[in-house]
Amino acid sequence: MDMGLKGKSALVTAASKGIGRASAAGLLAEGARVVICARDLEELEQTRAELMSHEGEVNSFVADVSDPDQLKKLHAYVVEKYGSIDILINNAGGPPPGGHQDLDDKAWQDAFNLTVQSAIRLTNLVLPSMKNAGWGRIVNISSYSVRQPMDNMMLSNSLRLSVLGWAKTLANEVAPHGILVNTVCPGWTNTHRVASLLEARSSAEGITTEEARAMIAQNVPLGRLAEADEIANMVVFLASNAASYVTGVAVPVDGGISRVV
Repeated sequence: MDMGLKGKSALVTAASKGIGRASAAGLLAEGARVVICARDLEELEQTRAELMSHEGEVNSFVADVSDPDQLKKLHAYVVEKYGSIDILINNAGGPPPGGHQDLDDKAWQDAFNLTVQSAIRLTNLVLPSMKNAGWGRIVNISSYSVRQPMDNMMLSNSLRLSVLGWAKTLANEVAPHGILVNTVCPGWTNTHRVASLLEARSSAEGITTEEARAMIAQNVPLGRLAEADEIANMVVFLASNAASYVTGVAVPVDGGISRVV
C-alpha cells in the first residue's frame, strides 16, 4: 500500500530511542523527510547516523520539549530545512513514577510542562502552515493508562488524560482544515523507559528484572511486551493518507491489556 508519505516533512520528538526512534524510522521507510529531536546530543547523532540508511532524508536538532524557547528554535530549524511541517509526532519521556504523597508542586509543574505543554506548544507552532496547506497530521504518543490507570503512576495517569481531552477537542476544531489529530496508546513496550520501571519494580519487590517482566507479560493477553516498531506501525498509519477518515481517536496498541472496550 502506498501510504502517501513520500516527500512529506515530519517532526518526531524524543526520537533518539524507543517509540520515537521507531516512528522516525517508519516514516523514513515511507520516503518522508524527518527531523528528530532529543535532549542528548551524542545519542541523537548516533540515532541519526543509523537512520540515514533509510530512503528518506533525516536531520536532527537537540531540544528539551519542556522548554518553550527550545521548541521555538526547533520549529524554526525544521521550517528552514523543509519549509513547513506536514506531520508532527508529539512524544516525550514519561513523567517519573510516584503516588499522591510522593509529589510536590514542582513535580506536578515539571510533569505538566513535559507531558501536556510540550504537545500544545509544538502544535500551536505547526498549525498555521498546516491550515494554509489544507493538510496535516498530528499524532500524540500516550499510554494505555488513559483507559486503565497504572499503580504508582499518578503523574502519567493524570496528565496523559489531559492530553487526550485536548487532542479530541482540537481534532474537531481543525478537521475542516484537513488536519487530523489522533493519539496512540501503547501498552508495555521494550523501551529504555520500561526497562527503568522494571528495575525500580524489581528493587522494590526483591525480584529480578526478568521476573518483573514476566509478571507483566502474564497479564497481557498476547503474553509478551511489544517491540517499539509495533507501536510505530500505528503511528505511521495515522500519519498517512491511508488514515484519511480517522481523527479524534485514541488507539490502544497494548496487546489487549486494557480491559475497557
